[in-house]
Amino acid sequence: MFFFPSLTDDWIIYMRMNVRRDASAAWPVANPVVTCASVSDASFPSNFVADPFIYIQGDTLFLFYETKNSITMQGDIGVAKSTDKGATWQQLGIALDEDWHLSYPYVFDYQDQIYMIPESSQKGELRLYRAINFPLQWTLVKILIKKPLVDSFVINHDGQYWLFGSDHSGFGTKKNGQLEIWYSGSPLGPWKPHKKNPIYNVDKSLGARNGGRPFVYNGDLYRVGQDCGETYGRRVRVFKVEVLTKDEYKEVEVPLSFEESRKAQNAWNGARYHHLDVQQLSSGEWIGVMDGDRVGSGDSVRRFILGCASLAALAAIVVLLGVLLGAVRCIIPLNWCPHYSGKRSDTFLAWERSHLFSSKVRRFCSRLNRVPLSLRGKIKPNTCVGKFVLAVLFAVGIAMMCMGVKYIYGGNGAEEGYPLEGHYSQFTLLTMTYDARLWNLKMYVKHYSKCSSVKEIVVVWNKGTPPKLSDFESAVPVRIRVEKQNSLNNRFKLDPLINTRAVLELDDDIMMTCDDIERGFNVWRQHPDRIVGFYPRLVKGSQLKYKGENHARKHKGYNMILTGAAFLDSQVAFERYWSEEARPGREMVDKFFNCEDVLMNYLYANGSSSRTVDYVRPAWAIDTSKFSGAAISRNTQVHYRIRSNCLLKFSEIYGSLAGRKWEFDGRKDGWDL
Repeated sequence: MFFFPSLTDDWIIYMRMNVRRDASAAWPVANPVVTCASVSDASFPSNFVADPFIYIQGDTLFLFYETKNSITMQGDIGVAKSTDKGATWQQLGIALDEDWHLSYPYVFDYQDQIYMIPESSQKGELRLYRAINFPLQWTLVKILIKKPLVDSFVINHDGQYWLFGSDHSGFGTKKNGQLEIWYSGSPLGPWKPHKKNPIYNVDKSLGARNGGRPFVYNGDLYRVGQDCGETYGRRVRVFKVEVLTKDEYKEVEVPLSFEESRKAQNAWNGARYHHLDVQQLSSGEWIGVMDGDRVGSGDSVRRFILGCASLAALAAIVVLLGVLLGAVRCIIPLNWCPHYSGKRSDTFLAWERSHLFSSKVRRFCSRLNRVPLSLRGKIKPNTCVGKFVLAVLFAVGIAMMCMGVKYIYGGNGAEEGYPLEGHYSQFTLLTMTYDARLWNLKMYVKHYSKCSSVKEIVVVWNKGTPPKLSDFESAVPVRIRVEKQNSLNNRFKLDPLINTRAVLELDDDIMMTCDDIERGFNVWRQHPDRIVGFYPRLVKGSQLKYKGENHARKHKGYNMILTGAAFLDSQVAFERYWSEEARPGREMVDKFFNCEDVLMNYLYANGSSSRTVDYVRPAWAIDTSKFSGAAISRNTQVHYRIRSNCLLKFSEIYGSLAGRKWEFDGRKDGWDL
C-alpha cells in the first residue's frame, strides 16, 4: 500500500491499493487520499501538503506532514489518522506551529517517548520536540545542532545513533547536492561530525539530499534521496548503505520498484515525486507514503512569464498592423531627445561631439520615425502580398492572444478526477469492437488511458483477428477479451477479472474530454444504483417509437440513457443482464443484433421503483465512425425502426418506460459540476 501527496500548489497524498468499502465509497478507494483541499475542508486552510511521515500505534496510522497555511503562507506540521489502513483519513489539526517555516516532520520513538525532528532551517537550527499529548501537543526538548539543516533524520544502527542532514548555507555548497552525518550515543546528543563530512557535495541529481525515512529490509539499511536534476524533487532514489562507521560511509543505489505513471499532467506524479516513508507493520505487511506533483518546481512562474511574453508579442503585432494600415504613426518627436534645439549649428555640432551617446539616441529616433513610411511603401495593404502579410500577422496575433490567456489563466492543462466526500476512486473502461475498427481503437485507447480515474481498459473483441497489446499506446493496462460468438450481449458479460465497482461502457467511436468522463464518474459515485451517461432518450406515447436526443430535449425530459456511453455497477448491472429474467431480451438482442442498451435500461427500470438513470451533458463529443464509414449502425432509419420494435417487445415483457420521465437538471446537465 502506498500513499502519495503532491508538491507546490497542489500537493496531494496518494495510495496504491484497492480498498473495497461500502456502497457509498465506490471502490476501489484511490489516489489521492489526502489533498490540501481536504485539509482546508477540515478548517485548516492549506495551499499544499507534503513530506508525509507515518507513525503507527496498533491498528491506527497517524500521518504527519507539512502543510502551507494559505493565510500566513508559512509551513506548519499537520496530522491526520486512519483506522482502515490508509483508505480514508480524518484530519486532526495542526500538531506544530512556530513563527518560522516547518517541514519534514520526522517522528520516532525513544525510551517510551515520541519525538519529532521537523526541519527548522529558517530558524537556523535543528530542533527536537517531544509529545506531551500525542499527537497534537508537543514541547521543545532541546536544540540538537546550531546549523540550518534541511530534511534531517535520526536512526539507531549498530548500537550508535546517526543523524543525516544537509546544510546548504556553507560557501561552495551545492544546493540539494550536499549531505552530512553526525553520530552520538543518544538521539538527544551531543552530536559529533563524521570524519568525512561533507559526505556529498555533488550534482543535485545524484540523490544526496534526504527524501524520507530510512528503512531496514532483510537486515540491510536503505537511505532515500532526492533527485533534483530536472526540477526540485523530480524523483526519489534509494541507496543501500554498505558501510556506516565513524570514519567511513559507503552506499550504492538500488532500483526502486515504482513505475511512474504515463498519464502526464493527469497523474499525481506527472512531474515529480520527492519523498518516501516505508515501514513494516506487525503483521509483516509493508506500508508507505510518497509525494508527487503534476507540475514542476517554478512552473507557475514560468507560465506567467510565457503568458506575459505572449501578450507583449501580441501588443507588438497590433502596433505593426496599425502601422501598415495607417492607423498608427509611431512618430517620436525629436524635441524629446536631450538638448534638441530644432536647428543645427556649429555650437550644436560641437556639443554632439562631446555628448556622443545623446547624439546616437537622436539619430536612432530619426531613423525610427522613417520606418512606418518605409514599411507602408514596401507592403501595401491593397495588394495581394499586402493582404497576405496582414492575414499572417492577424493569425499570429490571435495565436499569441490564446497562448497568453492559456499560460496566465489556463493552469497546467491537467484534467483531474473529482473527490466525493474527500475520496477518489477508479473505474474500468470497457468497449466492444471488431477488426474493421482497429484504427479507431488505437486512438481511443491512447486518449482515454490518460484520464485520471481510468484503472484498466477492457476491449471486448467480437470478430476477426484480435490485435496485439503492443499495438496500443496506453498509460494503463489493456486487456483484450476475445469472444467466441459475435454478440452484442458480450458487452455486459460477467467478467470476474474486473476489480472496480464502476464500469464505463463507452463505444470506441465516441471521443470526449477526460473532464467530461470524470464529471460523469463523479455523478455515478453519488448514485451508484443508477445508469449515469451522456446520451439521453425519451420513450413516450401509446405507440412507442425510438427517437434521438432532440426529441428528449424538445419534450424537456428523458427516461433512458444509452449505455454506449454510461457508467454502471459492474456487479449489479451484469448480473441483472445475465439473469433468467433477462433471457428473452438477450434472445431478441441476438435476433436483431441491436437493442442491448435498451434492454439494460428496461432491466434497471424493472428492478427499481425510483429513478434509474442520470444524464451528464458533455462539453463536446465526436463520433469518429462518421469519418471511416465503419459505424455499427450505418442506416439510421433501419436502426431506429429495429429499436422501436425492441421498445414494444421489451415493454410487453418488462413493463413500459413511458410513465417514467425526469427533467433535465441544471447540475446533471453539465453546467455547474
